Amino acid sequence: MNTAKSIFVALLSLFVFGCGEVEQQQMVKQAQAIESADECHLCGMVIKNYPGPKGQAFQKGEDNTVRFCSTRDLLSYILQPENQRQIEQIFVHDMSKTPWQKPEDEYFIDGKEAWYVIGSSQKGAMGKTLATFSKESDAHAFSQEFGGKVYQFGDITIDIL
Repeated sequence: MNTAKSIFVALLSLFVFGCGEVEQQQMVKQAQAIESADECHLCGMVIKNYPGPKGQAFQKGEDNTVRFCSTRDLLSYILQPENQRQIEQIFVHDMSKTPWQKPEDEYFIDGKEAWYVIGSSQKGAMGKTLATFSKESDAHAFSQEFGGKVYQFGDITIDIL
C-alpha cells in the first residue's frame, strides 16, 4: 500500500508541476518596449511621435510583437477575420497610470482583460482612438470627463470601430 501511495504522490507531483510549467510558458511573453524608430504595423507611422495609448500583439509562433501607433490600429488589425486566429496575446497601455501625451512602456496591460472607451474627445495617432484601462471604474471616470462609451474587449467588433 505504501508503494501505491508513493506512486500516486509522484504522479500527482508531476501533474501539479507540469501544470505550473504550462502556466509559466503562457506568461513568459510580456509587452516589449517601443523604440523611437518603431513603425506601426498597420499604417507605417513612427509610433512614438503620437499621443495616446499604443498596442502590440504576439502572433502565434512569433517571439516579437507587431506594434501599433494607436489602439484603433491594433484592434482594426486583430479583428480582421484573417488575423483573429493568429493573435496569441495583446497589450495596451493602462491610461490611468501614464500620461496621454507620452505613454510609458512599463504600463502595458493585457489587452484582452482591459476596458476600452470608444468615442472620447481624446486624440491618438490616427485621430480618434480607444482609451484603455485596467479597471472598469477608471474607464467610466475617463468616459465621464472626455465622453465615449465603455466596452470590454470581447464586445468590440469591426462595426463598432
